[in-house]
Amino acid sequence: MNNELSLIYENLNNKYPTEKEYLSSVYEFLTSISEIYNDFPDLGDLGIIERLIEPDRIITFKVPWINDQNKVIVNTGYRVQFSNLLGPYKGGIRFDKSVNLSILKFLGFEQTLKNSLTTLLLGGAKGGSDFDPANKSDLEIMRFCQSFMNELYRHIGAITDVPAGDLGVGAKEVGYLYGHYKKLANVANGTFTGKGFDYGGSLIRPEATGYGVCYIAEFALNKYLDKSLNGQKVLISGSGNVGIHAAFKAKELGAIIVGMSSITGIVEDQSGIDVELISKIQTNKLSFKHYLETYPDAKYYSNPRDLWKIKADITIPCAKENEVSLTDAKFMIENGVIALIEGANKPSEVGVSKLFEENKLIFIPSKAANAGGVSVSLLEMNQNASHLQWDKNLVDQKLKDIMENIFNNIYNTALQNNNIYNLTKAANIASFKRLYSAMKQLGV
Repeated sequence: MNNELSLIYENLNNKYPTEKEYLSSVYEFLTSISEIYNDFPDLGDLGIIERLIEPDRIITFKVPWINDQNKVIVNTGYRVQFSNLLGPYKGGIRFDKSVNLSILKFLGFEQTLKNSLTTLLLGGAKGGSDFDPANKSDLEIMRFCQSFMNELYRHIGAITDVPAGDLGVGAKEVGYLYGHYKKLANVANGTFTGKGFDYGGSLIRPEATGYGVCYIAEFALNKYLDKSLNGQKVLISGSGNVGIHAAFKAKELGAIIVGMSSITGIVEDQSGIDVELISKIQTNKLSFKHYLETYPDAKYYSNPRDLWKIKADITIPCAKENEVSLTDAKFMIENGVIALIEGANKPSEVGVSKLFEENKLIFIPSKAANAGGVSVSLLEMNQNASHLQWDKNLVDQKLKDIMENIFNNIYNTALQNNNIYNLTKAANIASFKRLYSAMKQLGV
């Protein structure tokens, strides 16, 4: 990293010393653009970098709600509106006990870069609460969502900030949040995405992130190795919305899913996992161990971290941030993996992408691979604006086209940088150039 960027990072580190996730994301970004810093002589005078890495605003609020025992519980709510340079703020809402400002700033910054990379007209944001919906009744979840929206509604809107679901916020929570927003704002303008189809949602939206991961994997395999997913052995971590739909699409494209994980453990089935059965097990909140009742020759492991020790051609981490360690990556490479496609938000620890680069293996960062969800969110916004709902095949084709554009963008940028195996750097540079151009034209 050059001296100017090092000083900027040092100042940020001194300002937010405890926000490790956010600082790590910014550090990777600054390192990526270090070599091209001198190509933009006005960066320092215009304070471009400082303005890019700090959020526009952070909204923090208390969320009091009443549980089923009539006791008042108080959680904390957040909305980090990171950047609206390219369009309205856009990013999910996360309900999980791990939620804090560092994680949301990291996710908001990554969302800004991701949305820039899509070339769509969307800014970046993220929000949520330390509320944990696990083991809560439907009424408790509804009461919490309504209390959360009592404050958030005044900060969002169809041309201001359009949230979506994320970890802990599925179709049920989105319904409660958007339903209360409509009552408070007295509008039905599609301010949320990921809505149910009956009240304005888009076909393919629930599947979009998982499908997008597979589409970009196909483009990469074809470009680098003249291969496709057909016949490849695949490992997928996480069996939530992203992981399960990535598994369905990968299987549809001919891949053999040999390992999948959830918080309950791992299933390994070298003959190809029955994804329908895994989906049913997840829906019923059962342990993966139940898979062996139908397929006794399969193997079950209790530790989800052991997934990456299984021999496979392609790994797709779809669970959460920092789930793939350097040790895990070394296991993958020793087992002959040819590609890692990041389905979750930055699921690989620092250094993993570098290791793949050094071994001349495909590594597609989350800001590219994970962009399918937000891409179809914009398609949902377009449908809401025209009061129409599009055919499933039309949405799917548009998603595929967007993912192809993203891959071509980062691959061509990597080609210009004389290193086609550093797509992480290429993605950051491509995102930065668009944000820089917009910021310069819009003024201070």
